[in-house]
Amino acid sequence: MPTLFQRIIDKEIPAKIVHEDELCLAFHDVAPQAPTHVLVIPKKELANLAAASGADQALLGHLLLTAKKVAEQLGLTNGYRTVINCGRDGGQSVDHLHIHVLGGRALHWPPG
Repeated sequence: MPTLFQRIIDKEIPAKIVHEDELCLAFHDVAPQAPTHVLVIPKKELANLAAASGADQALLGHLLLTAKKVAEQLGLTNGYRTVINCGRDGGQSVDHLHIHVLGGRALHWPPG
């Protein structure tokens, strides 16, 4: 069964998309943890960062550069945080690699 994110990629589930190209999709999180909370996901099915291999190096770089581009596009000039949760203990809730881009307020450390 396709993941929630795969269904968003396939346009079966609507999302507020802020970026799309041949490799990835970025959209607003439906349960934002900051005033700006966007997810950047690869179109390639990849469960998490631990499942990535050397063959995914260019894709992973593209995802990070897309996160930067999205942050600039959304006006996060005072800074932002990128987060990649990996696995259940890492807080990952959807088994599809995704980068959280959070901003629009001061983000404190440790995150929790």
